[in-house]
Amino acid sequence: MSGNRLVETMYIFVINAGSSSLKYQLFNWPSPKPVCVGLADRIGLANAVVTHKTFLNDIEAVVSHTCNMPDHNSAIQEVNRLLTTGENPVLQNTSEVSIVGHRIVHGGEYFVSTTVITPAVKEKLLLTFQLAPLHNPPAYNGIVVAEKVFRKATHIGVFDTAFFQSLPERAFRYAIPKSYYTQQHIRVYGFHGTSHKYVGEEACKFLAKKDARLITIHLGNGCSISAIKDGRAVDTSMGFGPLEGLIMGTRSGTIDPTVVFYLIEEMGYDPATVSVLLNKQSGMLGLTGYSDMRDITKEINKGNADAKLAYELYAYRIKKYIGSYIAALNGLDALVFTAGVGENDKLIREMICSEMEFLGIRLDAEKNDRTQHGIRDISTEGSPVRILIAPTNEELEIARQCVECLNG
Repeated sequence: MSGNRLVETMYIFVINAGSSSLKYQLFNWPSPKPVCVGLADRIGLANAVVTHKTFLNDIEAVVSHTCNMPDHNSAIQEVNRLLTTGENPVLQNTSEVSIVGHRIVHGGEYFVSTTVITPAVKEKLLLTFQLAPLHNPPAYNGIVVAEKVFRKATHIGVFDTAFFQSLPERAFRYAIPKSYYTQQHIRVYGFHGTSHKYVGEEACKFLAKKDARLITIHLGNGCSISAIKDGRAVDTSMGFGPLEGLIMGTRSGTIDPTVVFYLIEEMGYDPATVSVLLNKQSGMLGLTGYSDMRDITKEINKGNADAKLAYELYAYRIKKYIGSYIAALNGLDALVFTAGVGENDKLIREMICSEMEFLGIRLDAEKNDRTQHGIRDISTEGSPVRILIAPTNEELEIARQCVECLNG
């Protein structure tokens, strides 16, 4: 299969396996619109639920029910049932699927591009577990299980970190003894790479400029910002892990390491407690008691001072990164907002773009208020820097990369 260019219609199944969940989409390639999407959630718990949505003949149908899913194997089997013999089957059997694309968060320095999964690749994946202990083991498990169901398909790994392998060494190295990089592989890896790559390419198409200098801002529960030049990442905010950088839903973002030492040495915290604090109890949740920006916006409207301050901190951190990335890019053609918060929160976009006129960033308030599908420009007429909202589609990007991988 890998020796021939793939131009025929074929089914591509995209899997995103989490520790207790399994998200998926099925594409009838080359159509970019999914045939079905779904989520098996709370795997391993008594109240596991699967939600399966199909799009057949322009008719959307949704099936959602609780079921017994003690592990990922049972979840895949239930998905298989829904795909082939469920209420709205879309396949006769799983042998119709040509490619299964697997989202893998961390490729370390072993995987610098999309890769066909072989036994040797799986052995190397085991070595990445220490780099992403919460994300890579379930992704690996998803591969093992999916290989049993989709036996005739070519299985391909798409790595969130791969897009950032183009970072120059001055951007990915930490100022610690060299041996920690050469022996322990401690460096900036970056995350959300699949999203940044997708919206960056969409922005270049929209601008009709392949060599555009872009700052892509992925704002969801997790948040990251990247500088892109000539289609390649030159810097990004997340580092060795996904904690560094912007303020997030429950993560602190960048914090002085001295705070960690203080918590351990003076307050008696153990490292595990500090990890939970910074990853799950901080960010917007720690500042306001809420991790969802919609809830925090409601609190702002009620006059909640903590909520207002949290938004100011959130926006201010992003603005500082924008300034530094404009310097790294030696200019800017467009800011690109994406993901749940970036695409839908008009207040945070307004706060980020305010008082940035000196840098050529001028937001049109009326355009920012509009709700509209697809990529769009919300900058003022004649603004030196375009401000774009670009909906992300990581599953579609994974499918694209799988096809490109086999096309060579």
